[in-house]
Amino acid sequence: MDAIEEKPPESPPESPPSTKSRRKKKKKKVVVAIDESEGSFHALRWALDYLFSAADDAAVPPLFPPSEKPVLGLILILHVRRPLQKFIVPAAPGPAAGIYVPSSSVIESVKKAQEQNSSLLLSRALKLCKEWPVKAEKMVMEGDPKEMICEAVENTRPDLLVLGSRGLGSLRRTFLGSVSDYCVHHAKCPVLIVRPQDPSTSKGKGILGDYL
Repeated sequence: MDAIEEKPPESPPESPPSTKSRRKKKKKKVVVAIDESEGSFHALRWALDYLFSAADDAAVPPLFPPSEKPVLGLILILHVRRPLQKFIVPAAPGPAAGIYVPSSSVIESVKKAQEQNSSLLLSRALKLCKEWPVKAEKMVMEGDPKEMICEAVENTRPDLLVLGSRGLGSLRRTFLGSVSDYCVHHAKCPVLIVRPQDPSTSKGKGILGDYL
């Protein structure tokens, strides 16, 4: 009798990747710089609304119970404090004017006020983030805002840097300089400048708000 060669069973064809796996995207990492100005908080809300919206596989973020929210990425809330300087001011007008150097207790009081202000701003920002499917972390740095923002970007390597804008005119921008302009040219990641919807929202003053 002729030998019958048995053929191994054919392996089933590979199934195409599921729709869910095709939709899966890389989680974003975004840095948002904030200060006392409402423009910076408008930029934060914009980033949450448009960069971390739970589309495709998830429902609108507020519909999720906190324990079931999908995490779409990481948002780093950055606040930069200007360093304290031992400034000297006239003690009185006129030719007999002396100089006044703030005591260490005054400088310490100012520093404490700065720290409290930073804490309040970051608490407000983190509270906003709780409604959205993101992991939020805070960062505090001290120095020149534009330089510290770029340093933070270099250290954290985000996908995007988001800044608010007060919409200053070109002439004022020329004399005052601009944190946003500096970051656009020096930050090692894409930079998004968010303009306020209403000019009245840009009236708040802050380290960033004065120069954006």
